[in-house]
Amino acid sequence: MKKTKKALLGTAVAGALVLGAGLGSYSWFTSEIQATGQLQTGTLEINNGQDIEENIVNYSGFAPSNLVFGDWLTIENTGSMDTNLEVEFSHELDKNVDISSFKVGYIAIKYTSQPSRDVLEASQIKLQELFDGVTNEVETQAAIADIAEGAEVVSGIVEAPEFRAFSEGAVSSGGFLIGDGALTGSTNEFWQLDESQYIDLNFGVKLDENAGNEYQGLAYSASLDVVAKQIDEGAEK
Repeated sequence: MKKTKKALLGTAVAGALVLGAGLGSYSWFTSEIQATGQLQTGTLEINNGQDIEENIVNYSGFAPSNLVFGDWLTIENTGSMDTNLEVEFSHELDKNVDISSFKVGYIAIKYTSQPSRDVLEASQIKLQELFDGVTNEVETQAAIADIAEGAEVVSGIVEAPEFRAFSEGAVSSGGFLIGDGALTGSTNEFWQLDESQYIDLNFGVKLDENAGNEYQGLAYSASLDVVAKQIDEGAEK
């Protein structure tokens, strides 16, 4: 009997172990999903990060009443983001004489497809008319827009009060903002470049016919600084 009881007890324990092991192998139904993501930053770039090789002006033998135009300068949005431009023109004389005797005019044409050379030359003629006394600037810009169909145009003559002129030591200099990098205002909208848009910009410089002998033999230099800014409220350059 004792042996039989032990055998039965051993069988019961083994059954309990098997039952326990079986309970452990069961599982509930499940369902699982996942989400992933990545972020690629854009590029804010003009002219592939390269300086403009063309000249703002390049001339020798300049004299009172002369008007000279420089090369056409291209500013292109080569990045993947829209940008707002801060564009500043500066000029300097190597003598301390009144720099306001040098009058500066400009014309800028914004495109998404490149114009013919004829369009640029015809536009330059319109800028020359501004120097020669055309006072209705809006009308002149409209005429240029007619020549350059589908383009946006700004142009103007910078008079002395608009320059931030100053003298320092043996030189005199001045500068003005063409595009001020702001995000509002109709003029500033011109300087907002969408991806793949570009601006052709041309300057003309004229020396006042009343400039005296003190202007002989001096060197005039000009520079253009273009800063591309992110188009967002509060974005810093």
